Amino acid sequence: MSHDLVIKNGIVVDGSGEAGFRADVAISDGLITEVGKISGSARETVDADGLVVSPGFIDNHTHYDAQICWDPMLTPSSWHGVTTAILGNCGLGMAPVTAAGRAIATEDLVSIEGMPVDALKAGIDWNWESFPEYMRACEARNPAINLGFLAPLTPFRHYVVGEESIERASTPEEIATICGLLRESMEAGALGFSTSKLPLDIGYKAQPVASRLAPPEELAAYAGVLKSMDKGVIQLSLLSEVGKMTDEEYSLIDTLLDAGGRKVTWLALLSREDRPEAGMAILDKCNDQYRRGSVPAVAVRPMIIALQLKGNPLVMGELATMQQAFNLDLPEQIKVYSDPAFRAALRADMAKPGLIPWNWSRIEVGRVSNPALKSLEGRSIADIAAERGADPVDAFLDVAVEDRLEVSYNMPLFNTNDALCSELFNDPRTIVSLSDGGAHADMLCDAGFSTYMLGYWAREQQVISMENAVKRLTADQADFYGLKDRGRVQAGKAADIVLFDPLTVGSPLKPEMVHDFPGGCSRLITRPTGVARVIVNGKSILVDSEETGLMPGRMVRN
Repeated sequence: MSHDLVIKNGIVVDGSGEAGFRADVAISDGLITEVGKISGSARETVDADGLVVSPGFIDNHTHYDAQICWDPMLTPSSWHGVTTAILGNCGLGMAPVTAAGRAIATEDLVSIEGMPVDALKAGIDWNWESFPEYMRACEARNPAINLGFLAPLTPFRHYVVGEESIERASTPEEIATICGLLRESMEAGALGFSTSKLPLDIGYKAQPVASRLAPPEELAAYAGVLKSMDKGVIQLSLLSEVGKMTDEEYSLIDTLLDAGGRKVTWLALLSREDRPEAGMAILDKCNDQYRRGSVPAVAVRPMIIALQLKGNPLVMGELATMQQAFNLDLPEQIKVYSDPAFRAALRADMAKPGLIPWNWSRIEVGRVSNPALKSLEGRSIADIAAERGADPVDAFLDVAVEDRLEVSYNMPLFNTNDALCSELFNDPRTIVSLSDGGAHADMLCDAGFSTYMLGYWAREQQVISMENAVKRLTADQADFYGLKDRGRVQAGKAADIVLFDPLTVGSPLKPEMVHDFPGGCSRLITRPTGVARVIVNGKSILVDSEETGLMPGRMVRN
């Protein structure tokens, strides 16, 4: 028998969680045809001696909705072995959209997902209106990896309700129209829908994004579409305060489970050092919901962001005082930040319990542009405030103003305690997620979560086996999202495969800045180590970290 490709002598870690085993893998016509001792000829043979042969990784939480327009490789995710990315999370996306609504969609992505506005203006051609048209337009760009789509509720509500969608709930007639559009999207292959209830999701006109204005009974109607079609999942951005779930939030998950009868994943379950018991307490509180199909999303990397006060600093959007500084030009922002009344109000807001733990001894000056401030790099705000005899909030704002808001602060937020973090991602009631690939490009880059999990957690810390780490990144993802032909190295499955060196695979915590977005815009990236080959639908898209130019990705449907 002749094969297109045979991978020989590797250790197959097949996604089941079972122990790896030495075997060959044969591929023909984009499918795995045999796993074992392979006979017969092959057009190409790859020697995988010393390498793990794994299913391709599935990244269920990306925001490549715009980047796909100019980067069919979907970097850096594809570099890290991601062979399937799911777009349209958090209720945000690019469709459906009228010509008049494009500015609204753009501002939502800029304000909430931190996408560079100049890159969006230069890189998007808007050759679609409906959501099925958008999905087909993305597929027509011949991506290197597979694309799955969640239908994002915010643009759906904008499309039907107009600008009032950021002010009120939808009428019964409008809900019926949105349900029809959602059904159309599901029929075209969407994997479900997404929505948000996060207080910091402030978008167009500095108002809450449209999906936040949908009350539970409206969301239940959309869940009912999935129930009537018996397919799809619901993704929900939920917790208004990390480490705490309110009764209202718990009730919303119940509503969606009851109305949809489908799986629900919500974000984010992150660990906090100041509340070490919080993560497991939430899991235990939601145990009955887990049995009914609700699975919270957890991260495997420490969340360390680079925060700038210029523009719309997303993570500060929950602070009511801070919102008056959003959507201002530079001189006006500097004026606001310098105002003593603004500072007093902000200080009071920061003292309240909320999303961000404002620990000034851990918040450091990262990069500055003003040479006179270079000595501050690497120093904490608490230290700088003590030296200046100032309040930490004043020092925080003073340094920003002195650098004309160019300063970047390094803020460790969550998942900073290894024991607490691993406790959550090892729990079967969670799903590994939250790379945010394509978003917050100037703040963080967690798109290397897969190689970080394999290198740091499985090899170095040994808190999870390599086999179970692979399962969490592959089969668990495929099973949750209904991708029945992917997630395992098994005959008959799609030939999405990663070859990696278990002794060197990894991803750095510190990202690097590059300037490769349209319009010369910058972004943070991470590059993996130990990834020898990435295969999508039987074609090698990366070999020893070099792109081959092949673009075999396709749209994965429900």
